[in-house]
Amino acid sequence: MSNEKHTYAAGGREVADGNPNRNPIIVGLDIGTTKIAAIAGRKNENGKLEILGFGRANSNGVKHGMVLNIDQTIKSIQQALEQCYASNPDLRFNEVYVGIVGHHIKSLQTRGDIVRQNADIEIHQEEIEKLIADQYKTYIPAGDQIIDVIPQEFTVDNFQNIAYPVGYSGVKVGANFHIITGDKNAIRNINRSVEKSGLKIKDLVLQPLASAAAVMCDQDMEAGVAIVDIGGGTTDLAVFYEGVLKHTAVIPFGGENITMDIKNGLGVLRTHAELMKTQHGSALADEAKNNLYITIPGLRGLPAKEVSVKTLASIIQARMSEILDFVSYHLKQISIDSKMLNGGIILTGGGSQLKNLIQLTEYATGLNARIGYPNEHLSGTQIDELSKPMYATCIGLILKGYNDYENKHKEFTEEFVQVNPMTVGGELAEANIPSAEIPVPAAEPVKPKNRKRFLDTIKEGIIDIFREPEDVQFDKKS
Repeated sequence: MSNEKHTYAAGGREVADGNPNRNPIIVGLDIGTTKIAAIAGRKNENGKLEILGFGRANSNGVKHGMVLNIDQTIKSIQQALEQCYASNPDLRFNEVYVGIVGHHIKSLQTRGDIVRQNADIEIHQEEIEKLIADQYKTYIPAGDQIIDVIPQEFTVDNFQNIAYPVGYSGVKVGANFHIITGDKNAIRNINRSVEKSGLKIKDLVLQPLASAAAVMCDQDMEAGVAIVDIGGGTTDLAVFYEGVLKHTAVIPFGGENITMDIKNGLGVLRTHAELMKTQHGSALADEAKNNLYITIPGLRGLPAKEVSVKTLASIIQARMSEILDFVSYHLKQISIDSKMLNGGIILTGGGSQLKNLIQLTEYATGLNARIGYPNEHLSGTQIDELSKPMYATCIGLILKGYNDYENKHKEFTEEFVQVNPMTVGGELAEANIPSAEIPVPAAEPVKPKNRKRFLDTIKEGIIDIFREPEDVQFDKKS
């Protein structure tokens, strides 16, 4: 029996392994406006992620975070997967965790309560799940779909701000909820693109929540922090205060807007504009040198063009200031000021690497700022490329997958307790009584960590809601 191999599904890959207790491999797929990244990882014995496969491709068919051209998106996904397979030929995906974002994402606040039939019995998890399920009946505009219902603070009778009410007793239990919605067609396009690339979506995760999981810790949640994920097509905001998610928002500007501003403002090609932004760009015009110029090659024999670095910085600062004004606006909308967010602002995403962006952020918002790197959750042997902020979402998707896996594993171990056949009922049992796994309730409710609570996003089955008949036919043909 010692040489027996165990095969088990692992978040997108089947693994043949002689050690059944080894952590599974989880695969994250980040479908962004400028890039598509696929990363496979597994937690080691220290709880750190070891990256086992990595692939990246330029994104085509995606605008402002939304899949518009499915065929082009499929090609880009397949290119990223091919690179991931090439980095580790032993990897074989069939399921992935996918991030979702775009202009169509909205959020609203609701309140829900249930009156309990027996106030003398402690509150059970099933009652909390029913309270959450009731919020999926909330009215939303036609064409939208509730993506996730995230509890914020619970109440039990007159007791307020309860993080986890299981184990309490009372007549009425309620909660404030943060509900995230999205456009059905946009979600359907993501589903089609991934499935026609030969994969199955294990779960959809709101990208700012995935990025937050990768760059923040429990101390950040307790202190209060705003995650600003500057992507190619959008800037995503997630605000945490007193250990709970308070607000999410999608700002319709990102790194691509800055590139196009440079292209149009200076009259250069898009490729030149992107290079100027990444190599010479600055978010503060006052920090740029007056006498420094960039030479742009002329087209088809035309003379070369010289561009002032200070002029370039002025264009970048104007757009970044607009994005940060939106951040300040959303913080004011939820009555959050600089005194409440002791953790300040964490900047992440590819656009966060702009020079002097921290200074501009602190000046525009009045909050302390820092760059959020996902290397806190990576083992020390990883390549430097993956510790960049642009991969925070993909790393966060893997963490989301592990959160699901660990929660299911915990539920299983709490539901079934191994009983010694020789001591059943406290008495000596007959020797021929076989061992059994007897379902018993958990002796004491276990309070999950705050970071795990907000990571529990899309419920199982959400993907099937958006699958159309032609998608099913495709599956049968394939």
